[in-house]
Amino acid sequence: MSQDFAGEHMCPKYECAMNILGKRWTGLILHVLLRGAVRFKDIREMVPHMSDKMLSERLKELEEQGILERKVFPEIPVRIEYELTEKGKDLRPVIDSIHTWGQKWM
Repeated sequence: MSQDFAGEHMCPKYECAMNILGKRWTGLILHVLLRGAVRFKDIREMVPHMSDKMLSERLKELEEQGILERKVFPEIPVRIEYELTEKGKDLRPVIDSIHTWGQKWM
């Protein structure tokens, strides 16, 4: 059955969520971060073919959205870890569902 969507608008909150999650590499980065706190090099190793520049951009965007937290440890050399916030951890069922769907259909 066909529906007429003329005049209907996309929910702005859904659109905002898709603008964040739909960016290339974001889902893979989140998948890595769901394992716990990680360093930049760990993400880079687990998400091959992504440039350091792109990884930095995505991490910064996710931090600005309150999805992850960047923790700096004043050691020599300085250690920086990335960890999901509660907002980020709430994405677990979404990421798990995408993983399940991918296993079934891709």
